[in-house]
Amino acid sequence: MISTHQIDIDGLPQVYHVAGSGPVCVVHSGGPGIGWESLRMPALEQHLTMVYLEPIGTGDSGRLAQVRDYRLDTYLRFLNGVVAHLGDERVFLLGHSHGGFVVQRFALAHPDRVAGLVLYDTSPVTGEEFWAAAMEGVAAFQKRHAGQPGAEDVVKAFQEALQAVDDATLTAAFARFIPLYLHDYWGRRDEFAGYIAGIRAWADPQHGEEPERFDVRARLGEITAPTLVVAGRHDFICGVRWAGMLHHGIPGSRLVVLENSGHLGHLEEPAEFRRAVVGFVSG
Repeated sequence: MISTHQIDIDGLPQVYHVAGSGPVCVVHSGGPGIGWESLRMPALEQHLTMVYLEPIGTGDSGRLAQVRDYRLDTYLRFLNGVVAHLGDERVFLLGHSHGGFVVQRFALAHPDRVAGLVLYDTSPVTGEEFWAAAMEGVAAFQKRHAGQPGAEDVVKAFQEALQAVDDATLTAAFARFIPLYLHDYWGRRDEFAGYIAGIRAWADPQHGEEPERFDVRARLGEITAPTLVVAGRHDFICGVRWAGMLHHGIPGSRLVVLENSGHLGHLEEPAEFRRAVVGFVSG
């Protein structure tokens, strides 16, 4: 059973959903602009009270007056508002992809509020090198899957998504390029059909203007919370290279590599993902 809640932050509605029981784990999805449902994890709800945010600019949460304001400082402020509202002394935080950027910033700004971090398919840095590596991953995908039905359209859809200016275009493009996020889409496409059909995405958050590139590599040693780093071996955008930086930079962190996953290990290897997270929280 899942319940929906709404609070007011800076005069805007912030919606979140709660399911499960046990220690509180606040979940921040990625994109930015991807719907919270893409990160629903029923297997973890058996062990944790999962609090799924609808990040500002998505779903039923509010919309910012200026698109440029969809930046990390904004997401951090809204996340802090939810954590404060929940009232727990400390919570676990799970951030996927761009959501991982947000929870890293939160752990640095509010170390006393964090029971533990799950940094899932994310990175401590973006910028030219990061995006060049991602484009290499796209090219490798195209080469590896040449001849598969729809493979060329996957890459085209990814490029369209980067330029999308409306929600319908971005949602449709995201659904088309999901194979890029998966290690074995064509071998398991029927299994993933329901997930793809339920995808929602919002364009405005993609067009926030950061004052500087995200780079917390020099500050990773300041993260004091117990940390689990999870990465898919075949993730084209936030794979083991970036996970290794997190693992080596955060004192005492654990690294789990999902050998048969891309960017969506909770979907591709749910048992292994659950075992990693539950073992971390229990430990």
